[in-house]
Amino acid sequence: MLILKLFYELLPLLSLGYLIGRYKPEFSSQIAKPLINYGVPISLMGLLIKSGLDWLLFQALVMALFLIGLLIVVIIGIPQIRGRIGNNTLLLGSLFGNSGYFGIPVSLALLPTESLNSSIGYDLGATLLVWSLGPILLATSSQKTKKKANCRIFINALTSSPASKGLFGAMFVQLTPWNTQIASFLTIPSEIVIALALMVVGIRLGALYQADKAIKRDYRLLLQPSMLIKLIILPSLMLILAKALNLSDLMCNALVLQAATPTAISVLLLAEAHGQEQEIAASLVTCSTLISLITVPCWFLVLEYFI
Repeated sequence: MLILKLFYELLPLLSLGYLIGRYKPEFSSQIAKPLINYGVPISLMGLLIKSGLDWLLFQALVMALFLIGLLIVVIIGIPQIRGRIGNNTLLLGSLFGNSGYFGIPVSLALLPTESLNSSIGYDLGATLLVWSLGPILLATSSQKTKKKANCRIFINALTSSPASKGLFGAMFVQLTPWNTQIASFLTIPSEIVIALALMVVGIRLGALYQADKAIKRDYRLLLQPSMLIKLIILPSLMLILAKALNLSDLMCNALVLQAATPTAISVLLLAEAHGQEQEIAASLVTCSTLISLITVPCWFLVLEYFI
């Protein structure tokens, strides 16, 4: 029953986006910048105020930073693995999942509301990391010429990160006497942002329908290592790490489901913003999303059986 709830909450938005993408594929790029500048911070701020800022949130944030950061070091440090991944867009897509726009709805559908803090904490940690490292990895060669330029790119990306804005906004609102009213006011905008983000995935899926089939076959071969890491290896490692640290079952479930989410829309937004490898990013997002409709319920069944 819970898995059926997951499907009927997500599939209509993905389907609507698909229909739009068949006829208006450019609509995705028009949505991207407003989502980055306004939508994501407002959505995160509303969810953070609603769930509260407690230790579980920051514990989950650290877990996401540690595991994803460790895998980045491993992948970049081992030439054989780095060669299989390919370009930097695929590297980002291998590790950063759609934890905000896919993972949080999944958690709300499958887990008790007490898991929301852990889900948001993971999303926040991953979002801070992707919006910090993403602009550096996708920067043009002229932006990489000097070490100081790299530092400026990192600082600018960190301070302008939607996750940073959402966190600081939530912390500020928590200090005011109107935090409850503001949280209620932001409920609808947060839901709208989640809906728009899921529609972006659907739009890209519809747009890819128009692409040449031979190119799609090449993309599938190119994407396989990234999807294997994102949908299977990363959640497996998160499960092992969570159990090794003796985390609660509820937090373990939330972290594993977040780690099992398909490639983040942030990767697609970054690729579009930098004008690099947009079609590869779109293919990875859409293909991993389609496959995750099978793998995420499977992970939930695994957690139900073993935990």
